[in-house]
Amino acid sequence: MALTNNKNVLKWVDEMVALTKPDKVVWIDGSDEQLNALRDEAVATGEMIRLNQEKLPGCLYHRTQPNDVARVEDRTFICSKTKENAGPTNNWCDPAEMYAKLTPMYDGVMKGRTMYVIPYSMGPIGSPLAKVGVELTDSIYVVLNMDIMTRMGADAFKNLGDTSNDFVRGLHSKADVDPEKRYIVHFPEDNTIWSINSAYGGNVLLGKKCFALRIASYQGWKEGWMAEHMLILGVEKPNGEIKYVTAAFPSACGKTNLAMLIPPEGYRNKGYKVWTVGDDIAWLKQGPDGRLYAINPENGFFGVAPGTNAKSNFNALESTKKNTIFTNVAINNDDMTVWWEGLDKNPPVNATEWKGAKVNGPEFTSVIGADGKPQKLAHPNSRFTAPAENCPCVSKEFNNPAGVPISAIIFGGRRAKTAPLVYQSFDWNHGVFVGSIMASETTAAAAGAVGVVRRDPMAMLPFCGYNMADYWQHWVDMGKKLGDKAPKIFNVNWFRTDDEGHFIWPGFGDNMRVLEWIIDRAEGKADAVETAIGYEPKPEDINVEGLEAEGITTETIKDLLSVDKEYWLEDVKGIKEFYGKFGDRLPEEMKKQLAALEERLAK
Repeated sequence: MALTNNKNVLKWVDEMVALTKPDKVVWIDGSDEQLNALRDEAVATGEMIRLNQEKLPGCLYHRTQPNDVARVEDRTFICSKTKENAGPTNNWCDPAEMYAKLTPMYDGVMKGRTMYVIPYSMGPIGSPLAKVGVELTDSIYVVLNMDIMTRMGADAFKNLGDTSNDFVRGLHSKADVDPEKRYIVHFPEDNTIWSINSAYGGNVLLGKKCFALRIASYQGWKEGWMAEHMLILGVEKPNGEIKYVTAAFPSACGKTNLAMLIPPEGYRNKGYKVWTVGDDIAWLKQGPDGRLYAINPENGFFGVAPGTNAKSNFNALESTKKNTIFTNVAINNDDMTVWWEGLDKNPPVNATEWKGAKVNGPEFTSVIGADGKPQKLAHPNSRFTAPAENCPCVSKEFNNPAGVPISAIIFGGRRAKTAPLVYQSFDWNHGVFVGSIMASETTAAAAGAVGVVRRDPMAMLPFCGYNMADYWQHWVDMGKKLGDKAPKIFNVNWFRTDDEGHFIWPGFGDNMRVLEWIIDRAEGKADAVETAIGYEPKPEDINVEGLEAEGITTETIKDLLSVDKEYWLEDVKGIKEFYGKFGDRLPEEMKKQLAALEERLAK
């Protein structure tokens, strides 16, 4: 039974049904009754496993095939009409050619299966910043995850009405989960996403990176707003006033930890609190008062499990205690709970590892695998899908349809020596430049050599749905629109190392000390020192009270803020090489900013 009278939706669903030929079609209304029946069915077929309902109420377990455990960037395409519009950093294919290639793969792919029609809203229902999507899938796993990650069900159509054509069409089939025929394809000009031969969340929960970043970044470019790979957090001061910031970091740079930060004891005692609005994606639009407002288009967290524990991220761990779906972690067979590397130091003895084999946990993890490393009970990219409402520090503005006003935008990467602990851009356009040159050095965890600089502008490299040069120009244009109401832009680096390679800054909750200066600067309440790369705090303006035990003094801060000209001149070479990829599309403003940086360093 269709949940809408919207002719555009109905026509498209009919066309896709005719193509994929499912045995039956079920419209997902989002009711508990319907979802509980689907959970029971998934458990009955073995697709999902019910965990200990006393210890983990409402929680389910799922495992994917070993060939299907992560996003596949080499199989991800942006199919815009011209190659230039996709730009040099995306895989491109002509839309007509891609449709011709994929259509036969979808022909009859759902025979013997059920097609689920999932209406969902990215953002609070009724928000002027929200957008509607419809995902067609043959996977119950997708339905149950989309229920956590989006506002799913009949209400999602409220934003669309009966005549609008502004909805994102998502077609997914797990097909045969064949990696050779796996495609995650975006057609930005058609508002369409096609995903086939994967059953892993990042490739199949089409509201996630596919819609909320790749398609939405293109929509924002055309409609005058921004879709960004950013967390959103609120810092509450002792007087009850809350200031909101967004922040973009490449993977493995502590994004979720910052989003759910717990302030150090000294700050807590004074009454400081941190509230999470979002841990991954922000949609930003100018509000009626001229300021920039952000919503989190998502409704849950799709987090990496390994390394998440009560010390590294108490709030994220708490979020997983009920109504959560765990994917590719290990199971403790004694009590049907979950475990992963970094949760604690006690792997369960009677365990099922992520591929499904029953093992003696401690014995298993002491065996060296084919890659020369100890075997893992949980896959390194194993996940939890948890409702945001479970998070102890979720903001009371989480569902505010207007979003929250943004005072500062923070960029960050992982640099051993180059970037200082924190600096502020000279102005908005310089801030766009700072975001465009964001980079991280590869660690041992990443494949390949250590210390190689990987550029990841605004942490959007894998997620920008159009030419990145045009994306930077769009940032510049947004700055013109915002004028003096634009948020201030900062860069942080929690990862400076000493000569032995140890991190100097303690990170985690202590990042609050840097946030405090950032917010004071945004409000015009703190001093700064002008350097060749931007404004820096005076060392004594970063509060080190309570860090004496870790050997951190104002002298340490001075060292963390040092700017080594030689490192920066070396970096300029890398920036020029990276910018070279964009040819004539590179905005004039970025060329100007790079030349100005080089000139300041030469002085």
